[in-house]
Amino acid sequence: MAVETALSESGIDHGLAELVRIRASQINGCAYCIHMHVIDAKAHGESDMRIAMLDGWRDSPLYSDRERAALAWTDSLTRIAKTHAPDADYELVKGQFSDDEIVALTILIGQINNWNRLQIAGRVIHPLETAKAA
Repeated sequence: MAVETALSESGIDHGLAELVRIRASQINGCAYCIHMHVIDAKAHGESDMRIAMLDGWRDSPLYSDRERAALAWTDSLTRIAKTHAPDADYELVKGQFSDDEIVALTILIGQINNWNRLQIAGRVIHPLETAKAA
């Protein structure tokens, strides 16, 4: 997809993009997308611990200031009906990302929120993990 190509060339690190996708999917309760993006995050070098701690990112020292800003923006935009994207969250992201990167990050967050809704509405189930035969 053209959007995916543009996002991959936006300056947003692929690992961070996957953390953003997982975080939004956690908030929205999209098991299919969580499953997919955990696999993708691991394939791009994210550790099991950073993925496991993502739900508690605010209290974990595992994330950089740039990642924290992106995750705060993700939380804010994913819950926009309640948060209204407060200035404090915008200032955090503005302090870590260029204007073009903020646009890309915002598109990324909007896109994963849309995919979450499509998968949940379509009752799409993630693949089952099965033990490999010995």
